[in-house]
Amino acid sequence: MSGELKPLLIGDLEIKIPIIQGGMGVKVSTASLAGAVANCGGAGTIASVGLAYGIDEKGVDVVKVSNEALQKEIRQARELTRGTRGVVGVNVMVALSNYEDLVRTAAEEKADFIISGAGLPLSLPEFTKETSIKLIPIVSSRRATELIIKTWKRRYNRLPDAIVVEGPMAGGHLGFKLEDLKLHKADSLEDLVVDVLKVVKGYESESGINIPLIAAGGIFDGKDIAKFLGLGAKGVQIATRFVATFECSVPDEFKKLYIAATEEDVVIIDSPVGMPGRAVMTEFAHRVIHGEKIPFKCSYRCLRSCDPKTVPYCIARALCNAVDGDLDNAVVFAGSNVAKVKKIVSVKELMDEIVSEAIEELKNKGATS
Repeated sequence: MSGELKPLLIGDLEIKIPIIQGGMGVKVSTASLAGAVANCGGAGTIASVGLAYGIDEKGVDVVKVSNEALQKEIRQARELTRGTRGVVGVNVMVALSNYEDLVRTAAEEKADFIISGAGLPLSLPEFTKETSIKLIPIVSSRRATELIIKTWKRRYNRLPDAIVVEGPMAGGHLGFKLEDLKLHKADSLEDLVVDVLKVVKGYESESGINIPLIAAGGIFDGKDIAKFLGLGAKGVQIATRFVATFECSVPDEFKKLYIAATEEDVVIIDSPVGMPGRAVMTEFAHRVIHGEKIPFKCSYRCLRSCDPKTVPYCIARALCNAVDGDLDNAVVFAGSNVAKVKKIVSVKELMDEIVSEAIEELKNKGATS
């Protein structure tokens, strides 16, 4: 199936099919989904955010419980991929107050890679010294790319193992200004890929080290994959489509919301993370958009940027409600192409479909070039 797509090589790590399943929290991309994608030759990603959310009894050490929950997910994914030795990594948000602990846990458990965004992961290498884990920052601008590379080189004498370039059509938290997103002024993913590649190629020439670029945000099918491979990306990251798979652990209500969504249902909201986010319209999202303050109690400050006294709602609780099936009180993140999702399929069926489409598209481009 994958023989005609070049594998994604990140240092000595080989991802047979150049597709990374994006990390989706809270509790959306867990071991069951990551393991299934890895078994199909792609790279599965466990989202570390909020795995222990809801465990707020008095006296509970949330950091410790979160580490244990991530450890459990990584080990479960490894068990699922024992026969294939599939590639499994972890997404860790910079905005988390327990960022360092989760990064160290991922490294200690020998996850294959860490993808890190929702802020600039300037200190990421500090927490993974003397480990072989691959470090992959998420960027949404040339400026962020240059800052991360220069900082890592100066502080740690190392470069990113790969870079995810995420455009404005992605789901979840976005590295763009709210106004630019609403007015469609943000740079396109195509432009960002070309722009970031210019930066990366300079450092590759200087160091002799390959830094593969992975395109993300609004990538839906094999034609999209072929397009970004043609622009110079070595792989792609896809998230939204993997929600509507049997192996994704969210409840059917969550998946059915995706399937029923129209283009008009996709909205941009403000998040206490300090970044805008793309979501499917729910009753809760409607209240947020209209400026309603939704009271909550906070027993653990999970976000560095969050002041529970001033933020209008708890994003962690709202995301957790989504995976609990309480959609009226939930934020349900999704990419811009969610309206194209029409049915629930297996991960294998989805991977087979988009890989076949990509191969066909690349053949057609080759025949006409």
